[in-house]
Amino acid sequence: MGALIFEGRKILLVERAKEPLKGYWSLPGGIVEAGEKLETAIRREVLEETGLDIEPVALFEIFERIMPDAEGRPEYHYVLMDYLCRVTGGQLSAASDVSRAAWATEQELGGYRLTEGTLAVVERAFAKL
Repeated sequence: MGALIFEGRKILLVERAKEPLKGYWSLPGGIVEAGEKLETAIRREVLEETGLDIEPVALFEIFERIMPDAEGRPEYHYVLMDYLCRVTGGQLSAASDVSRAAWATEQELGGYRLTEGTLAVVERAFAKL
């Protein structure tokens, strides 16, 4: 799950502190725990990673990412659901499994080492602002 969180014309990005993709930037979010509702999961993950309380506004898109191992066999298979969210409280600070959090303008996105697929979804979201 990922959260598209805007503050004016800036989007919130987080740098991953753990593998897979340690050091890459992406949207805040994570996994759904067994028995957890989707909107509860996105709220929990964003709070754990960023210190922000959010409200999911709408499901933005669903896509999948299959990451191969060194031999080319599927190692990770993610079904990703990105929600447009708004901040309702909290104080931004990197926590949990992220090393940094930053607000970025559309023009600044090229300066970040983004995970596969992140740039495309963020650009689509900016286009709808």
